[in-house]
Amino acid sequence: MAEYVKKIGIRGADWNYGGPRWKLSRSKLDLFMECQLCFYLDNRLGVSRPRGPSFTLNIAVDELLKKEFDIHRAAKSAHPLMTAYGIDAIPYAHKDLNDWRENFVGMQYEDPEAGITISGAIDDVWVDPIGRLIVVDYKATSKEGKIESLSDSGWDKQYKRQMEVYQWLLRRKGFEVSPTGYFVYVNGKKDKKAFDGRLDFDVTIISHKGDDSWVHDAIMDAKKCLDSDHLPAHSPTCEFCMYRKFARDVQQEAKK
Repeated sequence: MAEYVKKIGIRGADWNYGGPRWKLSRSKLDLFMECQLCFYLDNRLGVSRPRGPSFTLNIAVDELLKKEFDIHRAAKSAHPLMTAYGIDAIPYAHKDLNDWRENFVGMQYEDPEAGITISGAIDDVWVDPIGRLIVVDYKATSKEGKIESLSDSGWDKQYKRQMEVYQWLLRRKGFEVSPTGYFVYVNGKKDKKAFDGRLDFDVTIISHKGDDSWVHDAIMDAKKCLDSDHLPAHSPTCEFCMYRKFARDVQQEAKK
């Protein structure tokens, strides 16, 4: 039973809203933007959505990219990709960078108005010649064609919000931040004749001019949601809520 509870994501009170270990992470804030009911069940009541599979290949790509850019960070030189895309910057060196990258640690800022800590684990930070920090996020996928821009799909909107939260956090920590961030997009090629124990990738850089003006209002709205003793409405596009509703309806009909 304990293993089953762990798999479906029921947490102890310390990790829920009001508990000493709870923080409003970037991903939790994005969950609020997606579906307030799922956000409330997760953070107030401790019942998270079912876990999907781990994206272990994506994690491997992230780790290798970090090692690759760290070589240029130590050398204070631009990565060839940055040069190829005309980006006048180098990887940024900071004593807290490893903490900023670490899941469950990340960049942290306690908002005085909300009275809660907001956190987010960033992939990378670059710096331009005038000292502005540039938020960088690594993405790995396998799609047809070359990825050269972000669309208006749900996933791409989430990526944009993700970058804007990181920009907001860095600004709140006192850094000057460039409005333009970059996605280093790694796309697995599927047009090879055979696998032969090797994956080849196209790597592109996509710019995004962020606007973090929405972040603080979203934080305050999320806090208001969690402070309420009433369940919020679910998003009409939330597949998890629709599943719960359909399953409940079928069960009630079966009982009749």
